Amino acid sequence: MTMTAHFGFPAMIPSLLAGALGVALPATGASPHPAATIEDSTMNQHAKGAFDVKLEPQSLAIEDTADGAKRGRMSIDKQFHGDLEASSKGEMLSAMTDTKGSAGYVAIEKVEGSLHDRTGSFVLQHNATMTRGTPFLDIIVVPDSGTGELAGLSGTMKIDIAPDGKHSYSFDYTFAESR
Repeated sequence: MTMTAHFGFPAMIPSLLAGALGVALPATGASPHPAATIEDSTMNQHAKGAFDVKLEPQSLAIEDTADGAKRGRMSIDKQFHGDLEASSKGEMLSAMTDTKGSAGYVAIEKVEGSLHDRTGSFVLQHNATMTRGTPFLDIIVVPDSGTGELAGLSGTMKIDIAPDGKHSYSFDYTFAESR
């Protein structure tokens, strides 16, 4: 199973959604989010590598007892390797419907470490849906969330989940000001 999507949420979520929904995820793409559009093509940079992710179910702040879609909440703990050497912590909220292959989630994760030769932190925002088996994933850097040498960072991330379950990322990014 391969999942390609734009940058921003825990990579294991597509496979979890697929498993829970009983569907395979085809390769997919999403148009860039306006806030993540890279304007100066001469400044475009690319990072890639693998990552490990651990998800843990958490209690909902408000119990879900009504009929219809069921909500869930998970903590996210990731370790990025390669061009992005970092760790992240985050939180995901999800909704699973009674319709096979339809679900969604949102997540926020704070990434801390180094991106190529720059150190600092930034926040990723995930927006994902699956409509009767057709996935959509948009992961962007939250505008103005970069700190330290990562201040001014913007970009989008794609995620690939190999048939053996290994996760990798491809991150297209730029900085508002040159270093």
